Parts: sequence; C-alpha cells; structure tokens
Amino acid sequence: MDQARWTEVDRYFDDLLVPADPVLDAALADSAAAGLPTIQISPSQGKFLHVLAVLVGARHILEIGTLGGYSTIWLARGLSAGGRLVTLEAQERHARVAKANIARAGLSDMVEVRLGPALETLPILAGEKRPPFDLIFIDADKPATADYFNWAVSLARPGGLIVVDNVVRKGGVADAASQEPEIIGMRRFAATMAADKRVTAAALQTVGSKGYDGFAVAVVKKQ
Repeated sequence: MDQARWTEVDRYFDDLLVPADPVLDAALADSAAAGLPTIQISPSQGKFLHVLAVLVGARHILEIGTLGGYSTIWLARGLSAGGRLVTLEAQERHARVAKANIARAGLSDMVEVRLGPALETLPILAGEKRPPFDLIFIDADKPATADYFNWAVSLARPGGLIVVDNVVRKGGVADAASQEPEIIGMRRFAATMAADKRVTAAALQTVGSKGYDGFAVAVVKKQ
C-alpha cells in the first residue's frame, strides 16, 4: 500500500459521500492563492468532523487553529439551529482569508474568528460567561497541543467531545528519541491525555490523501 492508493481510496469515498461544493472549493483555492500552507484537513476528514458535530447535537463549537477556514465551514455546517462556533487563529493573514471564506459560505452570523495566540485568547474565552462547548477541534501548532487540550477539557461540557488532529506524525510519535518539536509536542499531549482522569480517550492511525497520520478523540466524563 502506498500514497497513490491511499489517495485513490480517498477519492473513491469523496465521490460517493462528499458532493462537489463550490464554496469549499473556493475556500481551498483562495487559501492557496493567499500563500497559506496546504495543511488543511481533507474533504473526507471535513465530512467526518461535520458528522461528529451532528452526532453530538453541537450548539457550541470551539476550533483551535483556523488556517483558511476550510474545517471551520465543515464544522459550522454541523451546528444545531441557533448554534455558534468560535475559532482561534494566531496569524492575521490566515484570519483575514478565513473570514472571507466564512462570509462566502454564509456563516458569518454564527462564526466568530478570534485573532491572537491561542494560549492568550483561551484564558479570555474562559473568563467570559458563555455555555460550555459541545465539540472542540484542535489543529494548531503541535508543540502546544497538550496545553490546548488542558484548556479544552476545562471548556467542554460533561459528555463533550474533543478531537485532536495530526497525532501520529507519520509514525514519529512512537519514537521516544525524536528531537522534532512536533513529535515531542505530540508525545507530551498523548501523555497528558492518558493521565487526565476527566476524560475517556482513544487514538487512531489514518491514511489518505493527507498521508499517514491519525487523530485522538476524548470524551469529557460526566461527574
């Protein structure tokens, strides 16, 4: 099995389950034209996040790491009626592109893009009087993922879902000797998640058009 076959299989399921969408296509095209890194989730992964949002009946979603807003659109489309999504982005250029893509999707009234490093905006968010989040998606700078996860657990409702992307790093997460900051960050996150008695968690390896990686899912326990 190789990358060509993984991509072929993704394309097969995309053709069946992810109809062509000019709004999402334009979001990808405008992100690329603006020079944003092409590290967004795949269409199948976007549909998966959408299904998770629908599954939990999400009225309040938090996204840590907006990029060009592609995943934001998928998540926001899964909100229940009257729902809201807050997405945190550290880079002004990324936020600007994301806001335009979100506006084109007709979602500006339910999506708030907050600019600034997440470790600065998360404490502000926590201090506001707002309902806890039903679903939190973490896909930002990998060395800080454990810190984002700690905030996510405190901001989620009991029974809320936390999804963390890119946890496998082409298998590098199993290399205890690695000196790569991203792998060190993911190992720190995995240890943090495993030790947190407030959650029940699992991690899965994945392959597809985005290569070999994986994601983790944690459910906040009901007290």
